Amino acid sequence: MATKSFDVVVIGSGPGGYVAAIRAAQLGLSTCVVEREHLGGICLNWGCIPTKAMLRSSEVFHLMHRAKEFGLKADNVGYDLDAVVKRSRQVAGQLSGGIGHLLKKNKVTVIMGEGTIPAKGRVSVKTDKGVEEITAKNIILATGARARELPGLEADGDLVWTYKAALTPKRMPKKLLVIGSGAIGIEFASFYNTLGADTTVVEVMDRVLPVEDAEISAFAKKSFEKQGMKIMQKAMVKQLDRSKGKVTAHIEVGGKVEKHDFDTVISAVGIVGNVENLGLEKVGVKLDRTHVVTDEYCRTGVDGLYAIGDIAGAPWLAHKASHEGTMVAELIAGKKAHPIKPNSIAGCTYCHPQVASVGLTEAKAKEAGYKVKVGRFPFMGNGKAIALGEPEGMIKTVFDEKTGELLGAHMIGAEVTELIQGYVVGQALETTEEDLMHTVFPHPTLSEMMHESVLDAYDRVIHM
Repeated sequence: MATKSFDVVVIGSGPGGYVAAIRAAQLGLSTCVVEREHLGGICLNWGCIPTKAMLRSSEVFHLMHRAKEFGLKADNVGYDLDAVVKRSRQVAGQLSGGIGHLLKKNKVTVIMGEGTIPAKGRVSVKTDKGVEEITAKNIILATGARARELPGLEADGDLVWTYKAALTPKRMPKKLLVIGSGAIGIEFASFYNTLGADTTVVEVMDRVLPVEDAEISAFAKKSFEKQGMKIMQKAMVKQLDRSKGKVTAHIEVGGKVEKHDFDTVISAVGIVGNVENLGLEKVGVKLDRTHVVTDEYCRTGVDGLYAIGDIAGAPWLAHKASHEGTMVAELIAGKKAHPIKPNSIAGCTYCHPQVASVGLTEAKAKEAGYKVKVGRFPFMGNGKAIALGEPEGMIKTVFDEKTGELLGAHMIGAEVTELIQGYVVGQALETTEEDLMHTVFPHPTLSEMMHESVLDAYDRVIHM
């Protein structure tokens, strides 16, 4: 078989890989994508997108139960779990198909198969039809990550689930244990709890959503408990005893081990990079705890070899991967590339209530030596939030007292995942508190709380 040659070969077609490939093709580089499973990667097929579709179903279900508050009638409200899952799979399928179309439109060659790097500048792809050899001036690793499995807590797809089984459940859990309260764990806990599962969340750190600002974590915990979730913090699942239709979890909390029975366990204890079987060590790529070591431009130190997205380390977010993909494509094409500042990347969690943040938490800002000014504004003081029937939540802003720089913003409440971008743009434009105070926010909107939170930091708040 003749060897094919490309300017750029991307291994993996998730939000990092497919974006890198499209941008490279736009810049006139001959480009190929190697994908072993699904175009769109985990994000589109088994992550960000289908989870949001399922969470939307649970949100509508929750609202239907509140119909009376809005002067509406909805009797015998129920759900069909299979239909909820079917809708989420259709959403994922539609978007995955769309990626295929975009790659074709941009004249990107797609090879379905498993790629390895036998030597610098070469990719070998094991396909259904045999092995294809490719030469590449530049190789971009975008192989992503998978769920971390802890010894003794491994998933079996029946009683103990990872995200894949949790997205295509064969049954509705009655008593559910979620191990880990990061974004993935909390989103699944929120979904199943809303549909009626008796849900317990176990978190090894001292608070839920441990990467968030401490005040937001505390607010979230209160909200989750009000919805009937049990939250166990500073707790660790030591072992799972499995029997027919039942799991007994040994949970260590406060130095004692408690035993609790569940019918379903979802493990969401982080991720590990897909670095195996690529031949990375052989070509001289450095690895650190299942992640590829790179510089700020995603270069691996091996000439012409880059790593982007989850495989290149935290933050493990789709939008970070896409941005890195664009940056690397522009770097390869000889354009001026801007490295990504980790603090400028927003994190969003689509539980109920939603959580979103960007930049430094109050504690991290103080740790970094800043003297801070902090503003807060509650949803309760916002007309639109009350009209929506969503009066629970808050927006918190953290400024550098000396320069007025916006160091961080932290939100919990309805639609905050959409609001956060206002602060992200502000940060990118190096905004100060003065700029934000002079900005006119439309009324009535939830975004007015962003203005009020800034005003509050400088003792000028109006509606509180």
